[in-house]
Amino acid sequence: MGKKQESPTYEGGCHCGAVRFQVIVDRWEVQDCNCSICRKKGFLHLIVPTKQFNLLKGQEVLTTYTFNTHTAKHTFCGICGIHSFYRPRSHPDCVDVNIRCLDGDVISQFQVKFFDGANWEQNVHKIRS
Repeated sequence: MGKKQESPTYEGGCHCGAVRFQVIVDRWEVQDCNCSICRKKGFLHLIVPTKQFNLLKGQEVLTTYTFNTHTAKHTFCGICGIHSFYRPRSHPDCVDVNIRCLDGDVISQFQVKFFDGANWEQNVHKIRS
């Protein structure tokens, strides 16, 4: 699991295929968050600048869920319910991609680090840098 020299473009999407996207990856570390929603979704977070994310199809089937501060925009496919990406509270001008929704078996290319999102206020500074 070494750092890649190039910034490859990956494709991914939801389970039913109605939502498809591309993401340019230039970071090989993702967060495994233990907050209430991420635990239930199994989300592995890759936060990228908006310019590195391209929604290829499915805008019309996306549904958005918000809670607490309503800053994070948790999008999911309205057909199959899969949460492929969203706008995170920690980085509202970025896109947070669930690497489990990337095509192929790519998790082994990333270093997965624990993030204590259950205590978000005390720990968010660790992922904002």
